[in-house]
Amino acid sequence: MEESLTSPAAQVIIAVIPIVGIVIGGTVVFFYLLWRHREISLQIRTGTFHPKKFDYKLFSLFTGLLLLGVGSVLTVLFALLEGVSYTLLGGLIPFIIGIGLMVFYKVCPEPVRKDGES
Repeated sequence: MEESLTSPAAQVIIAVIPIVGIVIGGTVVFFYLLWRHREISLQIRTGTFHPKKFDYKLFSLFTGLLLLGVGSVLTVLFALLEGVSYTLLGGLIPFIIGIGLMVFYKVCPEPVRKDGES
C-alpha cells in the first residue's frame, strides 16, 4: 500500500480553508450590498441622491482593449504550445469578445448631452 504524504487531519484542514474563505467573502459582499442599498434608500428619501453616470462606450473600449490583448497573447501561446486543439479556445474566446466590444465602441452612437452636462 502507498503511504499518504499528509495526515488525514491536514487534509481536512486543507479542504476546509477554501470553504471558510468563500463563506466569509460571501458574508462581506452581502453586507456591503445591504448597506449600500440602505445608504441609497436614505439618500433618495432626503433628496441628496445623484445617480452616477456610467459611460458604456468608454467601458467597452477599455474592456475590449484588455480582452483583445489578453486573448491575442493566449491565442499565440496556445497555438505554439498545443497547435490547433480545444486549448486554443482559451485564447480565442477572450479575443473574439474583445473584438465584439471594439465593434460596439465603433457602432454605438455618442450619447446626447443635456445643456450643462459634461
